[in-house]
Amino acid sequence: MIFPTLDTPCVLVDMDIAEANIRKYQAHCDSNGLRLRPHIKTHKLPGLAKYQVAQGAVGITCQKVSEAEAMVAEGGIDDVLITYNILGDTKTARLRALSEKVRLSVVADNDVVANGLSRAFSDAADPLTVLVECNTGADRCGVPSPAAAATLAKLINTLPGLRFGGLMTFPPVGRMQEAEAWLTEAKTLIETEGLEVNVVSSGGSPDMWRTHGDGPVTEHRIGTYVYNDRSLVAHGACTWEDCALTVLATVVSVPSPNHAIVDAGSKVLTTDLFGQVGHGHVLGRDDLSVDQLSEEHGRIVSDGPINLRVGERLRIVPNHACVVANMLDRVESVRGPDLTGPMPVAARGQVW
Repeated sequence: MIFPTLDTPCVLVDMDIAEANIRKYQAHCDSNGLRLRPHIKTHKLPGLAKYQVAQGAVGITCQKVSEAEAMVAEGGIDDVLITYNILGDTKTARLRALSEKVRLSVVADNDVVANGLSRAFSDAADPLTVLVECNTGADRCGVPSPAAAATLAKLINTLPGLRFGGLMTFPPVGRMQEAEAWLTEAKTLIETEGLEVNVVSSGGSPDMWRTHGDGPVTEHRIGTYVYNDRSLVAHGACTWEDCALTVLATVVSVPSPNHAIVDAGSKVLTTDLFGQVGHGHVLGRDDLSVDQLSEEHGRIVSDGPINLRVGERLRIVPNHACVVANMLDRVESVRGPDLTGPMPVAARGQVW
């Protein structure tokens, strides 16, 4: 039986694989002249964040103030970028307190956010570095055009307590060249206004091996690479052997020759499809498919005999590792066949 002392469902993280993933991508960035700023939303573990920095990362990326607070609480992290519009006096006050502990930068894509940051930092000893978030095609947040990026950069540069720091984007998958052309135009317009664009920050795991340092991008933000998942295998960015995070599940029922039920449902195996059919890959059983989830049930089907027994344990690679890691208070650290203990997921919990 696989790790018989663990109750299921639970999340396993093979630290040997995770650490190898970190070293491999750091080497790629180093050889391509890119600064690496990993996004901790995938693992939310201070220990892994510090390992990433120790291998050469310039700092970390967070998505929320609460994530950043958890990451720096025990020391060892001194450079944080928060890539989300931060609104509201309560949050900006916490941001101000955080800025007194680490080198901090944030983003904005509108004047309301920029003015709110300015109010919180107007009397700060050191100005807050603010990057303009750019919509280069993913149609999430971001200013809509290079001209709009230049306009917002000029505003940030005039606001008390703020310092314009550069550009940030999350580009659409497979369209890096278009995104770089957009960023190059914005950078040129801003420099024409006499401002320096010291940082051009891009990101994304699916295109991670296509990143290079001969364009406008100076740093790459990447999260999922530390664990990898089924979606990245489908993109050709990794193999099953590179997947550090798996869900350990127990077969609780075999109602028919062609399907079985495991105790891992939507509470641990995310419903995110990411363009996939089904909800995960059963390691070592390419003939099986996790085709349905309810809260506590995962249905596994096969075109042929299922060949599973009640009580048997399976390791499932989820479609999207980031959501799975966020669902539980702890993950179980392993190294190959050895169980090395639980790790609290320190940066999960608060929605803000």
